[in-house]
Amino acid sequence: MSEPTVVLIHGAFANSLTFAPLQAELAARGVRSAALDLPGHGFSAVIPDGYQSPQDLEALTTAPSAMAGVSLADNVAHLAEAIGRLRATGPVIALAHSRGGIALTALGNAHPELLDHLVYTSAWAPVDLEAAAYNAEPEMADVDAGVLASLLVGDPGQLGALRCNFRGATGEQLASLKALFSADATADEFLTFVSTFQPDENLDAGGPDDRAQAGTWGTIPRTFIRLGEDRSIPLLMQDRLIREGDALTPDNPYRVITLDSSHLRWLIRPTEAADAIAGIVAEVRAR
Repeated sequence: MSEPTVVLIHGAFANSLTFAPLQAELAARGVRSAALDLPGHGFSAVIPDGYQSPQDLEALTTAPSAMAGVSLADNVAHLAEAIGRLRATGPVIALAHSRGGIALTALGNAHPELLDHLVYTSAWAPVDLEAAAYNAEPEMADVDAGVLASLLVGDPGQLGALRCNFRGATGEQLASLKALFSADATADEFLTFVSTFQPDENLDAGGPDDRAQAGTWGTIPRTFIRLGEDRSIPLLMQDRLIREGDALTPDNPYRVITLDSSHLRWLIRPTEAADAIAGIVAEVRAR
């Protein structure tokens, strides 16, 4: 019997390294996984001039970004190539976190034949609106959007990318980041996680054609893992995304799992998440 592979897709400013604790737990359960870096992430990232310590803020503000011109289509092509190779050895379960859900949705639209199950872990799965437009919706009213905005440097239009100075964050900014993304983690866990972030992220969050399509994306079995303590994508928004997906394809609704976690803690302490994912793998293996 061929063995499924869980493909892990990271969120904004992140990379495959953030999945290491989860992959260890999955391996302990006999689950094969592959954490992928989107283009310009991980060891293909280029750290802009001025980011290292001591920082040169003038250089950091103006240094060209290697992420300039990287598109959602580039992300999809990259994922399709990697998953195509992995699928030669068995089914593929693709799990996305946060902004990675935009790429997973676009991939499901373009290449449903490559995917045997979709898993969104508090991830964007746009249906009724373009992904970025959800940030202006009532469900996001209590999200402190100014936290990340306070770390932005440079003009995104000139840089061709979003650039955040995580290494220059003040104590107050770090406290606000922790409250937003991982209030349930220790201070050291949070600082370790932030140290893995890279400063640049691509601008392309997709357009109308990158919303979930019933005839392609909607044909793939899917699960939504709700994070009950998430303050960056609140439960109200997670539940809205689930409702919209279910309304799009009522004969193929989300299976829903809820974890007691903030946006990041499930990656720091991944035991419960690994149990849930192993259950999905068992179902796919049994088909």
